Amino acid sequence: MAPYTSEASAVELVSDLAHEITGKVILITGVSPGGLGAVFAETISKAQPGLLILAGRTPSKVQQTADAVTKTHPGVKTRTLHLDLGSLQGARDAAAEMNGWTDVPAIDVLVNNAGIMATDFKLTPDGVECQFATNHLAPFLFTNLIMGKVVAAKAPRVVNVSSDGHRLNHVRFDDYNFRGGETYNKWFAYGQSKTANMLFALSLAEKLGQKKGLLAFSLHPGVIRTNLSTHLDWEVDVASLRAADKMFGNAEAWREFTFRSPEQGAATHVYAAFHPELKDHNGAYLQDSHVADPWTDTVKPWGTSLVEAERLWKLSEKLVGQEFSY
Repeated sequence: MAPYTSEASAVELVSDLAHEITGKVILITGVSPGGLGAVFAETISKAQPGLLILAGRTPSKVQQTADAVTKTHPGVKTRTLHLDLGSLQGARDAAAEMNGWTDVPAIDVLVNNAGIMATDFKLTPDGVECQFATNHLAPFLFTNLIMGKVVAAKAPRVVNVSSDGHRLNHVRFDDYNFRGGETYNKWFAYGQSKTANMLFALSLAEKLGQKKGLLAFSLHPGVIRTNLSTHLDWEVDVASLRAADKMFGNAEAWREFTFRSPEQGAATHVYAAFHPELKDHNGAYLQDSHVADPWTDTVKPWGTSLVEAERLWKLSEKLVGQEFSY
């Protein structure tokens, strides 16, 4: 297979990788219609996976995506899971349900796709800034609580959907809550959470790669108009985003955005979840269906540091009140 470009679509990659998808059990979070999770689910259905487990906060929206899969590919089995990442209890409840499914002993691929972006300041019921909690902390807990099923697979993978928005902040270990809103910037908070997605994948690869054969990756899907950003006032919020980039001296502050279709955005999801060449790049951050190059792509060193990854793991264990020693 020739190297993919930024123009590649999920359909193209599924065609190339169908033999890697057929028969597999795949759990996808954040599958509301119109989002990348739904596009990913519907596209990989063409390759006849064994089971799609579709997880999300709003059962009716999850069911819409399940129905869309069934309509176009009636031979593909689907199952829905209520997963509310707005609280740690929501993550625990979903994990408990998932672990109770004795007829699903293993999960081949877990795609942590759900997330929020640039929301106003809010603390979750657990007292954690909502973007950090929803995008990282609850998925950290959910993933680790169902890890027994993941590593029971023959060649398990975990994929965290991050963003080149990680350029907007490192993990603020001493101020992850932005002093109760006093130091809050919605883009800095988003950047922190996306860096956390990268570091979490790095930690999983480091802790479970050799021991259990787990492959873990993070990715940037590109800039796509989805329901992730429907709450934003772009006339105001693009200006605040550019100001945040200028604070870091990022080139994106002076560039025009290049938007992609959802089908192009989901291409790197497919690459991360199934491409066999990634076995030699465990823990990598991906973009445009390749391993991101820090010389030519936006890859900040704080998102690829094993030291930062371990610090985040310890902080995450503290915040969820549970240790995961592998």
